[in-house]
This record gives sequence, C-alpha cells and structure tokens, in this order.
Amino acid sequence: MSFLSEFKEFALKGNVVDLAVGVIIGGAFGKIVESLVKDVVMPILGRLIGGVDFKHLYINLGDKTFESLEAAEKAGAPLVKYGVFINASVDFLIIALAIFVAMKAINKLKREQPAAPAEAPATPEDVLLLREIRDALKK
Repeated sequence: MSFLSEFKEFALKGNVVDLAVGVIIGGAFGKIVESLVKDVVMPILGRLIGGVDFKHLYINLGDKTFESLEAAEKAGAPLVKYGVFINASVDFLIIALAIFVAMKAINKLKREQPAAPAEAPATPEDVLLLREIRDALKK
C-alpha cells in the first residue's frame, strides 16, 4: 500500500473528519464565548464592582508611571496585566461550563433504558425435594 493511499484512508476515517468539524466549531464557539465575556459579562461585573474595566487593570513593574495601559505598553514598560488574566479565566470557566452541560446532555441521550429484570429461573427439582424434606423434618 502506498503512502498516499494510506494517508487517504487515514484522513477519510470518520473520527478524523469528526475531529476536524469539532475543531472548526470549537474555534467559532471560542469567539462567541470571548465576545460574551468581553462585551457582556465583564462590563456588568465591572459595573457591580464599581465601574472597573478589567482589561485596564495592570501592575507596572517599571520605574516610570503612566496614565494608562496604552501609554505604558507604547513605552515598552514591563507590565503584569492581571485584568487580561481575569478575562481569560472567565472565558475558560464559561467554556468549561458549556462543555460540561453539553457532555451531560449527550451522556443522558446515550444512556439506554434499564433492561427489564429477567424472570427468575425455575427452581431445580432437587432443591424442591430438599425443601420438602426440610419442611417435613420441622414438623
């Protein structure tokens, strides 16, 4: 079997195609979640905390002070942008929650209905005979 035909067989297997579709949908889903966090969740959270815009939260490790994050970045100052980290953490939590809910729903659909209990097998004759003997001895 040639290399090209082996590769074609591998690439066209169902699992590889499913994986490719999952990656593409995951990329689009990531953009949706990023927009949800950046444009909906974080402004509400910032407002509740007191008008804080998380993307502008940072610690300047340099000696010079700056009026804004943009000015510090433009000057090349060493910065710890913990606000961006908070945004990324919220992104992750929302994605993880969405995947958990989706997997829970998929698993629920996959579960089969419990099988009806099988009828108990008939009691063998020798066991019935021994029971009769036991009961006769008790009398």
